[in-house]
Parts: sequence; structure tokens; C-alpha cells
Amino acid sequence: MEMINTIHGRFATTVWLFLLVLGLWSLWRAIRGQGLDGSFLGALVIGQVLVYFEALMGGLLWLSGEGGNLSQPAIHILYAAFSLVFLPFVFLYWLRGDDSNRAQWVLTFAILFQFGTIFYRFGPYAPL
Repeated sequence: MEMINTIHGRFATTVWLFLLVLGLWSLWRAIRGQGLDGSFLGALVIGQVLVYFEALMGGLLWLSGEGGNLSQPAIHILYAAFSLVFLPFVFLYWLRGDDSNRAQWVLTFAILFQFGTIFYRFGPYAPL
């Protein structure tokens, strides 16, 4: 379980860094007036897969009893659950297939918001 704990910790950093880069790229695209395209949506899917993998590693730690060393495990799980559903919700419910520049702006703010929540809770200065 020590290896899974290490992977879980490193992937948390990977996820918030990836979302930061994706959010900045999305902001650049939105400022330039571009809409959503396949390359951006592919990167968004990769980011969401990283979030799912991170949650899987966390779930394995929790089931093995290694998740008990957190000071607030319920909040940790709440932030993780939010991360699993937020971007798919934004894309499927709010945008509903829209690929305009407006959709690019919506995803920009959604990605940067998700980055902020993950960085706050799981970043280098996060409370345990």
C-alpha cells in the first residue's frame, strides 16, 4: 500500500498541474475567439481520466484502511467526489454540445475553478 499511497500523492500534483496548464490554454483560446475543437476536448478528457485514476487510487487506499490518517477524511472525499463530476456536468448539462467561443469561456472558468478547488485541498500547502 505504500506504493499506492505514493502514486496517489504524486498524481494529486499531476492533476492540479495538468488542470492549470489546461485552464491557461483554454483562456488563451477563449481570448483569441476560438471555440472548442477536438484537440482541446481530447486534452479535457485526458485530464478527467487523470482525475478518475486519482480517485481510484484514493479509493483503494480508503478500502485498505490507509485513509484514516487524514484529519478530515469526509472533506477529502467530498472534494474528490466534486472533482469526479464537475467538468462532465458542465460539459453535458450547461454546454449541451455547444462548441462556440462562449463554450470555450465557460470551460475556461470551470477548469480554473476545478484547479482552484484541487489546489486548495490537495496542493502543496493544503491542510491534511
